[in-house]
Amino acid sequence: MRALANLNGQIMPLEEVKVSALDRGFLFGDAVYEVVRIYQGRPWLEDEHFQRLARSLEAIRIHGVDLVRLRRRVHDTIEAGQFREAMFYIQITRGTSMPRRHAFPKQATPLELVWVEDYDDGPTAESRRSGVGVITHPDLRWHRCGIKSTNLLANVLANQAAHEAGCAEALLYLPDGTLTEASHSSFFWVQHDAVCTTPGRDNILPGITRALVLGLAGRANVTVREGHLRRDDLPRIDELFLTGTTSEVLPVVQIDGKPVGRGEPGPVTRKLQEVYGQAVREFLARP
Repeated sequence: MRALANLNGQIMPLEEVKVSALDRGFLFGDAVYEVVRIYQGRPWLEDEHFQRLARSLEAIRIHGVDLVRLRRRVHDTIEAGQFREAMFYIQITRGTSMPRRHAFPKQATPLELVWVEDYDDGPTAESRRSGVGVITHPDLRWHRCGIKSTNLLANVLANQAAHEAGCAEALLYLPDGTLTEASHSSFFWVQHDAVCTTPGRDNILPGITRALVLGLAGRANVTVREGHLRRDDLPRIDELFLTGTTSEVLPVVQIDGKPVGRGEPGPVTRKLQEVYGQAVREFLARP
């Protein structure tokens, strides 16, 4: 199945989408986005993703987007392509204006783009079984990380460095060595059987999967603690895992070429993978 797009309400193949060179998303990164996993034709954590989208739109003052209508467009596109195991992407820009100026235009209609594409979970599922390697990399992003904006160049450069090192992700750190999050994932570490996480207010994206995992920890009888992890602390942690829309709960077994704990997915990570899978199955069983 080819990827199918919905541009301002018009469904078309993704490769046929045309966006103006004057669009502010193209010129300035003046846009926000969301990515949502689809299981068996049903969007997963859809309410939570749309709530975050609303917060991002409000934060950068893009007004006039009907999110109820946008959700209908998403569902229409999924149905039109009869997608089952897939993902959808939403990007909303401030729209086009002339001449090119940094300040907001007095009048502009937001551009609303959705696309849906099949998602093959096979390679990621294998990584969830075996674990992955990551690198550490300086955090060069802007300070408004709570906004899911399309300004991702620093994330791209960090992830490319991970790719060139043969790793799945990059853990980002501040000048004092404090780790914040990964280039496109949240991360947790395990110490003395407790799951630890960076406080959500500390300049990180409020990950939707991250929030779910925090809730599922109680179901798994796992203690959760907030705190800060520094690069110097990495040799002393027992486990580390990433969370994300498509990665779900992804064990990390190596950081900068050195093993995490025993160098294999740990028992707490496995327990959280199990309750995550159970949550998905319960969601799909509901009418």
